Amino acid sequence: MLIRRETPADIDAIRSVTTKAFSAPGQEPPREAPLVDELRVHASWLPLLSHVAIHDDQVVGHVVCTRGKIGGAPVLGLGPISVLPEHQRSGVGSALMHSVIGAADALGETLVGLLGDPAYYARFGFVPAEKHGVVAPVPEWSPYFQVRPLAAHFPGLHGTFAFPEPFDRV
Repeated sequence: MLIRRETPADIDAIRSVTTKAFSAPGQEPPREAPLVDELRVHASWLPLLSHVAIHDDQVVGHVVCTRGKIGGAPVLGLGPISVLPEHQRSGVGSALMHSVIGAADALGETLVGLLGDPAYYARFGFVPAEKHGVVAPVPEWSPYFQVRPLAAHFPGLHGTFAFPEPFDRV
């Protein structure tokens, strides 16, 4: 498996992977694939932090971080992260997480926030946001909203987390 930055040639495959990863039988099409398309053309898009996992010359996973804010301070919002169902539980998601967190840290970013299962994301250093004085953008998300401070984090970074505007439609 190879992890690399997204290229324009990957866009259709990313859309397909994201749709398949979030689809559930008998439910409406998932909103995550259109979200990635909307983020890609939004001012919050950070091309250096959109990574794909390649296996046998096929995109099998994708992760993206976009520009979020805490107060006026720039931070990152992680997600969606998508892996084809037949490649889940094989290390693809973990490789994507390590890749994008390492890249964000190398770029001097301060903090990454995400909404997800605390039991899963704890292995990547994510903790409940409240432990760092960060408030979930939606109060009901509090048990699942987590942050991971990076090397450039500073203790005074407190307040309500804001994902980029396209997340408001999910």
